[in-house]
Amino acid sequence: MAAPALALTPETIAVPALQVEGVTLSYAVDGRRVTAVEDVSLDIRRGERLVLLGPSGCGKSSLLKSIGGFLPPAAGRVLLDGRPVSRPGPDRMMVLQDFEQLLPWLTVRRNLVAALAWARRTRRAEAESIADDMLQRVGLARVADQYPNTLSGGMKQRVAIARALALRPEVLLMDEPFAALDAMTRRRMQEELLALCEDTGVTTIFVTHAIDEAIVIGSRIVVMTAHPGRIRAVIDLPGGRGPDRGDPAFAALEARIGGLIADQIGSTETADG
Repeated sequence: MAAPALALTPETIAVPALQVEGVTLSYAVDGRRVTAVEDVSLDIRRGERLVLLGPSGCGKSSLLKSIGGFLPPAAGRVLLDGRPVSRPGPDRMMVLQDFEQLLPWLTVRRNLVAALAWARRTRRAEAESIADDMLQRVGLARVADQYPNTLSGGMKQRVAIARALALRPEVLLMDEPFAALDAMTRRRMQEELLALCEDTGVTTIFVTHAIDEAIVIGSRIVVMTAHPGRIRAVIDLPGGRGPDRGDPAFAALEARIGGLIADQIGSTETADG
C-alpha cells in the first residue's frame, strides 16, 4: 500500500520544504536575453498549498519549471530540504495543463505502475497496490483497465494527479492543470484537489491566473507582478483555507487581489506607452 502521509506537526511545518533564494530566470530571444523572473525569494513550508498568481507572461510557469529542475536560474538558487535543485526528480512531480500527459498505449492502472517502476523501482505487486489505492482516492477505480483515449479531459487530469501522488513526491508542482476544463468540471476538480492535498499532506505549488481558483486551492497566495515577474504581495489565508465562495469575504478578497494585479498591469502599460 502507499506510504502514509507526512505527519504535519508544528516542528515539521516550521521547516521550509523548499527555499527559493534570489532567483532570476532569463531566456535567449532573437539574440538577446529577456528576463522572465527577477530576484524572487520564497520559503515554502511543508504541507502548504502555495499558489503563484499573476497575469500571463509574469514568469510564474518559468518559476515552477525552475523549482522542478527543468530551468536553471541565471542567478540565485532553489533548495529542497537544504540541497540545491539541479535537475528534475521524483521528489518533485509536475502536472501540466495538457490533457495528453498519459502514455496512450498503457491502461490507466499501467500508467501508474510504469511510473512507479521507472522512478521508484517499485516491484510489480506493490506498484499495482499503490496504483489501485490512488485511483480509488481520485474516484477512478472503475476505469483502471481503460485506455486514456476513452477518458474525458477531467478524468485524464485526475489520473495524472493520481500518478504524481503515487510516487510520494515531497512537492507537487501544478501548472494551470484545470485551465482547459469546462467551468463545472474545473470547480469540481479544485475541490477534489484540495481534499487530496489535505489528505496526503503533500507540499503543493499551484500556478494559475484565475483569482477565484487561487483562493479556493491556496493556503498562501503569492501575487506576482507583470513582466518581469517579481513578488508583489504574499497573502496568508487564515487557518490555511480561503473563505467559502458564497461568503462576502470571498468576494472582498477576490477584489483585493484583483486590484493588486490590475495596478501592476496598468503600470506596465503606462510605462510601455
